[in-house]
Amino acid sequence: MTTYRIAVIGGTGPQGKGLAYRWARHGHEVVVGSRASEKAVDVAEQIAQRVADEGGSPAVTGATNDEAADGAEVVVLAVPYAGHDQLVASLAERLVGKVVISCVNPLGFDKTGPYGLDIDGSAAESAATLVPGATVIGAFHHVSAVSLWSEVEYLDHEDVLVCGDSAEGKAVAQELARAVTSRIGVDAGALRMARQLEPLTAVLISINKAYKVRSGIRISGL
Repeated sequence: MTTYRIAVIGGTGPQGKGLAYRWARHGHEVVVGSRASEKAVDVAEQIAQRVADEGGSPAVTGATNDEAADGAEVVVLAVPYAGHDQLVASLAERLVGKVVISCVNPLGFDKTGPYGLDIDGSAAESAATLVPGATVIGAFHHVSAVSLWSEVEYLDHEDVLVCGDSAEGKAVAQELARAVTSRIGVDAGALRMARQLEPLTAVLISINKAYKVRSGIRISGL
């Protein structure tokens, strides 16, 4: 198995923390990024302790977003959509030449429930425009943060859908999906498919609320 040095930008949030945990327990070197290094260090210690308690040998550290991105091979954007463009622009020089995986979902909420925001394209495409020298991939949009942090060994009832314009970049994200679902991620097409994948998360949130579950996406016929 290929292992990577992964920076999880926004790694102190629920989804980022869950993804960092899954990758750390499968031998990847993970740097939890945050605007506040103290918060990142605290979350990194939580993840490392949990993986160690499970018998693993974790390599997890915490740092500022800038520091985390600097030394990484793969950078994961696990941040809220609000402020997304400003954050990516501030990291642009550090992201050039790297695989950048966006799991950002531009969602809104009102009294009727969640919905996809009406934006120009997608968050992933926006990141690609802001950092044309990076290989931007969309993936991990639909995996529940609660499920990621759960004690289940693999979320093997789910698939990770991966979109991007680089076969090599998609292959990296597809391989990282193994740590989450036990299977390689599913190639869902070009980066523009993020326009469909990102708002689809609102549908899953609505299903979760109606049925009191944590739903996921599974592709049949493969």
